[in-house]
Amino acid sequence: MKRILSVVLALAMMMALVVTSANAADFTINVNIWDSNQQKGLQEIADDWTAISGIPVKIEVVDWNNYWTLLEAGARGGELPDVFWCHSNTVQMYMENDLLLDLTPYVEKDGIDMSQYYEGITELYTRSDGKIFALPKDHDTIALLYNKAIFDKYEVAYPTDDWTWQDMYEAAKQITEKSGGDVYGYALNTSNNQDGWYNLVYDYGAQVITEDHKGTTIGSDAGKAGMEMVRTLLTVGAPQTVVAETGTDSLFQSNKVGMITQGSWMINSFYTAESHADYYWASLPYADLNGNGQCDDGERWSCYNGLGWAAAYNTQHPDECASLIEYFCSEAAQKKQAELGVTMAGIKGISDEFANAFPGMDVSAFTKAESFNLYFRPYTRNTVVWEDALQQQGGFLDAWQDPSNAELMATACDNAQRIIEEAIAAE
Repeated sequence: MKRILSVVLALAMMMALVVTSANAADFTINVNIWDSNQQKGLQEIADDWTAISGIPVKIEVVDWNNYWTLLEAGARGGELPDVFWCHSNTVQMYMENDLLLDLTPYVEKDGIDMSQYYEGITELYTRSDGKIFALPKDHDTIALLYNKAIFDKYEVAYPTDDWTWQDMYEAAKQITEKSGGDVYGYALNTSNNQDGWYNLVYDYGAQVITEDHKGTTIGSDAGKAGMEMVRTLLTVGAPQTVVAETGTDSLFQSNKVGMITQGSWMINSFYTAESHADYYWASLPYADLNGNGQCDDGERWSCYNGLGWAAAYNTQHPDECASLIEYFCSEAAQKKQAELGVTMAGIKGISDEFANAFPGMDVSAFTKAESFNLYFRPYTRNTVVWEDALQQQGGFLDAWQDPSNAELMATACDNAQRIIEEAIAAE
C-alpha cells in the first residue's frame, strides 16, 4: 500500500508540474524513434500524457542508419530532438559529453524507484558519477521463428522448447537437403549479433564482453565451442551472400527459409505478414554441455537489451520533457505498452500482457525467456569500434563466408579476442 501511495503521489507531483506550464503551452515536444512498428502505440501513450498536461507530442520515425546520423549532426550543431531513444551502442559517449539532460534531480524529486527496472538497463544509462541520463523504456528477448508449412512440406518435426542447437542443426539440414537447396533450413544474419550468434557464445560458457566491461572470453575454448556451433549451423543455412542481398526476414517471408532467430521488437512485422498463419515461435535452443538430455542452469541464455528515453541537454522545455519521460516509464504506461504489443516493459514483472497482445499468434516464447539466464547486450565505452571490426576481414568475415572451414572459425575467435581487447585498451 505504501508503494502504491508513493507512486500516486509522484505522478500527482509530476502532473502538477506539467499542468502549471500547460495553461500557456504554445509548443510541441518533438520525439524521435527509429521503429515504425512502435509509433502508433507510443503516440497513443503520449496522447494520454497530453490529455493531462495539455502539451502536444509529435513522434516521428527516422530509420536506424539516418537516426544516428541525425543525432550526431544534432550533437555537433546543437539541435537535437527534445526527446529520443538511446541505445547501448552509443549512449556512453553521449553521457560523457553531457549531451543528454541530467534526469537525476527529477528522479530524486519525484521519488522514482530505479530498482523497479531491469538492472542492466538502469546501469547502462547511469554514468560513473551516479547521474542518470535516461530512464528504461523497455526490454527485449530472443526466440526462434519457424514456418510450419515448410516443416510440414518436408516432413520435419517442429521445434520444441526442449531443442538443443544440435537438434536445430539436424532439422535445418533435413529441410535444406530434402528441398534440394531450394529452401534453406536456417538463415543467420551475422551482422545481427544480439538475436543471433551472441547467444551461442553464452550458451557454451563464454562472454563476448565480461561483466565488468573490461575484457572478453570469446577466444577461450568455450567461446570457440559456441562459434563452432554457429559455423555448423551456417553449413546448412543460407549463404551469407544470399543473406546480404535479401535479408533474413525477407527470405523467411518469401518461404525460402524454414527458421530464423529474431527479437521481440520484430513480432509485429511477422504478425501482419501475408503468411502469418504459418509462423510460430519457440524458445531458443540450448547447449547440452553435460550431455544429460535436459536444459540445466547456464545452458540456455537470451540476450536482452533495453532502450532509454532521454532528452536533449539543451531542450527549451526540460521540465516538460522530463515529465513526459517519467510518464513513458511509469508502471501504467509500460503496462499499456505491453498490452498494445509495442514491446515488453522496462519495469520488472509487468510484461505478461505482452504475450496476449497478438491474438492468433503465440508469442509466449519471449516471456518464457525471462525464466532462462538473461545477459545484457555486451557493450563498452565505444562498442561500435570492436563490433564493426568483428564483421570485417581479420575478424569473422572469412569464417562467415566459408563455413566449411573449421580452422577459419577457430582463428577468427583468436582474432576477435585480440580485436576486442585492443579496442577496450584504446578507450
